[in-house]
Amino acid sequence: MAEVTIEGRDTYTIYDNQSTGKVDIADEVVAIIAGLAATEVEGVSSLSGHITYGDVPRLSRKNLAKAVRIAIEDSVVKVSLNVYLKYGYSIPKTCALVQDKVKSAIENMTGLTVSDVDISIAGVDVDKTK
Repeated sequence: MAEVTIEGRDTYTIYDNQSTGKVDIADEVVAIIAGLAATEVEGVSSLSGHITYGDVPRLSRKNLAKAVRIAIEDSVVKVSLNVYLKYGYSIPKTCALVQDKVKSAIENMTGLTVSDVDISIAGVDVDKTK
């Protein structure tokens, strides 16, 4: 159900009330929500490209697409993330926390349903000060 706007962005209607209007959300906004949520999890060093929490809102769509991919169809979101984890953290536990956090953030902020949060481990950052 993606609509292509003049700027070339895909947008999705998340609310439509004929008496007050409708609310559209760009896929880029959903990607930013996912990226911010993922980088808030303890054990996540950065997203692919060494994108940290503070970098996510300022990224261009092209740079963000290297780390976060979003597919939305019929108000159902599929998310794919490429992350770097910190050395010493359990990969299964950290990824489960990321999946829960990303799913919760998108659903709470947009009202869309998240069906999948797929994670690819791009690498492990070794911090010698730990």
